[in-house]
Amino acid sequence: MITLENVGKTFTTQDRVVEAVKNVNLQIEKGEIYGIIGFSGAGKSTLVRCINLLERPSVGKVFLGKTELTALTDAQLRRERSKMGMIFQHFNLFSQRTALRNVCYPLEIAGVSKKEAIQRAEKLLKLVGLEECKNSYPSQLSGGQKQRVAIARALATDPEVLLCDEATSALDPNTTISILDLLKRINNEMGLTIVIITHEMKVVEHICDKVAVLEYGTLVETGSVQDVFMAPKSQVAKKLIMPKGETTSSFENNKILRIVFDGQSSFEPVISNMILECHATVNILGANTENIGGKAFGQMLLQLPEDEIVIGRIKNYLDTIGIHYEEGGAPFDE
Repeated sequence: MITLENVGKTFTTQDRVVEAVKNVNLQIEKGEIYGIIGFSGAGKSTLVRCINLLERPSVGKVFLGKTELTALTDAQLRRERSKMGMIFQHFNLFSQRTALRNVCYPLEIAGVSKKEAIQRAEKLLKLVGLEECKNSYPSQLSGGQKQRVAIARALATDPEVLLCDEATSALDPNTTISILDLLKRINNEMGLTIVIITHEMKVVEHICDKVAVLEYGTLVETGSVQDVFMAPKSQVAKKLIMPKGETTSSFENNKILRIVFDGQSSFEPVISNMILECHATVNILGANTENIGGKAFGQMLLQLPEDEIVIGRIKNYLDTIGIHYEEGGAPFDE
C-alpha cells in the first residue's frame, strides 16, 4: 500500500543544514494500523508529510500502491493525494464553519454538489458519533468532539489511507482511548490503512499492528508491536517502553527483572502467586500495566532478592506460566 525507498528530507536555513529524515525504507501493507514513534525532534511529522508529499522528499521515492507519487506532476499528485486523508494534533477546523460545513469543505473543493456533500457529511458525523452536533461551531465542542469532526472531514473524500499526526496528543487519557477505539472501528469497518504518528508507546500498544521507531531522522527499529514491546532492540525503543520517570540507574547494584504482560487475564494475581509459589519477596520499582478487554497488557520492573536459588525459582515460575521477562538493568541504561 505505502512504500518508502531511501527517503530523506533536508531543510536548509541561513546558518545550517538539517537532515530531518535520513534514508528511510518502510513498507506499510493495506489495512494495517502502523505506528511511527519517537521522541520530539525524531522526524516523525516530517516523515508523515513525506508520505503524502506535503513535504516533498529531498531524495528517495514514495509509492501509493504501484503509483510513484514522487514522479507525478502537481496536477497528478493532487488527484492521488485525495486518496489520503489526514488529521492533526490541533484539529485545524474552520472556526466560522459548523461541524457539518467543516466536513463538507473537502467535498466542495472536489466539486461535489451541495446536496450530495451534505448527505455525505451527515453520514460521516453519524459514523463518528456527532450527528447531534452537526450545527455546532468548533468553539462549542470539546477537544474530543473537534477531533471526531476532523476525522469525519478526513474521511469525506473516501480515502484509502488515513494519516494521523499526533492526533491524540492534545487530549486527556480517557478521550484518547475513545478516539483510538473509533480509529480501530473505522479500520475494521472500512478497511482503511491508518498511519499513526506519536511519541506515546501506550497509543501504539492500544491500536497498532506494527511500529517503526525513529531517532534523529533515522529508522532504528521496526516490527510487530508485540515483538518490539517484549524485546526492544534499540535504546530509544527501550526508553519509550520504560514506565515514565523510571530508570534502573539508581538500582544498578541490585538485580532487576522486567516482566511483560501481553494478554494474560487481568484477574490472575501473577505477582502474588509468584511470591507464594517461590517463597520470595520482591520490590516493585515501577509498572504501567492496564486492563484492556479483561486482559493485562504492559510491564513491571521488579527488584529481586540476592539469593540466586530464589531467583532461579522465580524465573522457572515465570517460564512455566508463559510470562516474558528480561533480567538486569543494562538493557535500559544509556
